[in-house]
Amino acid sequence: MTIKDIARESGYAVGTVSRVLNNHPDVSEKARKKILEVVEKYHFRLNNNAKHLKQQTNSGVAIIVKGNRNMLFASMVESLQRQVKEKDYACLLYYIGEDDHEVEQALQVCRERQPLGILFLGSNLENFRERFAEVDIPCVLVTNCAETLNFPNLSSVSIDDTAAAETAIEHLVSLGHQRIGILGGEMKGRRRSNPARSRYEGCVNAFQKMQIPFEAQVQFEGTQFTMEGGYHAMERLMDKMPNLTAVFAMADVMALGAIRAVKDRGLRVPEDVSIIGFDGIEMGQYLVPKLTTIQQPGDEIASRCVDILLQCICEHKTAVNERISYTLVDGESTMELKTYR
Repeated sequence: MTIKDIARESGYAVGTVSRVLNNHPDVSEKARKKILEVVEKYHFRLNNNAKHLKQQTNSGVAIIVKGNRNMLFASMVESLQRQVKEKDYACLLYYIGEDDHEVEQALQVCRERQPLGILFLGSNLENFRERFAEVDIPCVLVTNCAETLNFPNLSSVSIDDTAAAETAIEHLVSLGHQRIGILGGEMKGRRRSNPARSRYEGCVNAFQKMQIPFEAQVQFEGTQFTMEGGYHAMERLMDKMPNLTAVFAMADVMALGAIRAVKDRGLRVPEDVSIIGFDGIEMGQYLVPKLTTIQQPGDEIASRCVDILLQCICEHKTAVNERISYTLVDGESTMELKTYR
């Protein structure tokens, strides 16, 4: 009699059985009772080798990260790895390129390693519409919403990107700014970003609500979520909008690049151009000037993702799409509009 035999007879996953045998608390009483009945029936005793079952195939949690330059994801990966290991599961980490297909990567991981579940950081929803029906284990999108996909095994934890972007624009307007530029993500192709699209919608909603004209061809610049992308997009934006007084960057890393571009033009942040970012990465709080930003609670999002995934694995729960609250962190990179130039 092995742990796999107990799992088969009890009707629960190997991970659930192992958690019961190791006396972990995150198991329903119903599952614990049924598994212990099978254990007692066959007089099963856990040996030292069995305790390390999760380190073997068909026992880990995979994390697939799309892109390797996202600073928010870097901190989240650390948190996810720590929390998965604290739950006594092996952690299988995979980095893929911005242009790679994350669901195809997931299918390959499933064939080769047979994980119990997958966490996705960075995701193109179109890729999930194409292939995710072939994935038959619980999965969670981290910082992206899976609500419109309606897969019973695909959960998500994110903030409301649309409302958060509205908050960013409203904050700039409350400081007297109306000539506002936007640095956003890619809207087309393999690199198109669903959160960026939602944030763009939030910007448009805010301008409409406050009856401020918005001309996308002039006021918007799409780029990658990188410092270099933010730098060059900011240069293009200033060329098109020499009279702009404020900028909303859809990622803090883009805001960092934008601040450098403003300074290289001989201008000052925030005296000449106010800049607000999005994400709340640690570096922004040590920048001079300290970055004003929309903060995503990375540790809380990571914690909920792990909890939801393990509940789906251990208790066979269906998908959950959860929204986490965001925070406007008022730093030093924005200020009330005054005439300096």
